[in-house]
Amino acid sequence: RCSSASPTNATTGSAARPGLQARRRLRDTMGVNTLMPRQNADDPRKLRDVLARTQSLATLHDVPSVVVGFAASEGNLLFPEFLAFLESELRVEDQIFRLTRERALLFLSDVGHDQAVSVVERLRASFEREFPSIEPMRVAIRYFEVPPGRSDLSVKQVLPNVFGDQRASD
Repeated sequence: RCSSASPTNATTGSAARPGLQARRRLRDTMGVNTLMPRQNADDPRKLRDVLARTQSLATLHDVPSVVVGFAASEGNLLFPEFLAFLESELRVEDQIFRLTRERALLFLSDVGHDQAVSVVERLRASFEREFPSIEPMRVAIRYFEVPPGRSDLSVKQVLPNVFGDQRASD
């Protein structure tokens, strides 16, 4: 309960401004906490940095890395959940980059093309087993291998290879 006395500033003794008062929490009458959803896309200005990191890891470890492109159909409600699942299952050195709600990149370090395909298929099967759905998840998946020592990796080179004329049909 609030007291009838107005709050005062302890330092000056003057009345506190409304913006500085402790905010009262609204009572959650239905027992459901509503959280703001995670932003649907990452900052596109950081994509070059992520590509540079992937390239440097491939060169440093002298093994290839793979960029995996995921494209779902517009309005696919399962795809954001799939990305969240992937993110929770990845190694520390791997990363998901969300381009839009329906498109994302997965950066797998220290793996070749065949191993990347195996990893993605295993993770997709785990997701479908853990979160069964009436219809199978429709997402197109393409791979772009970054060989060790490559020094000219660019966004213009990667994106057309993983998303060029791609339809969510898989």
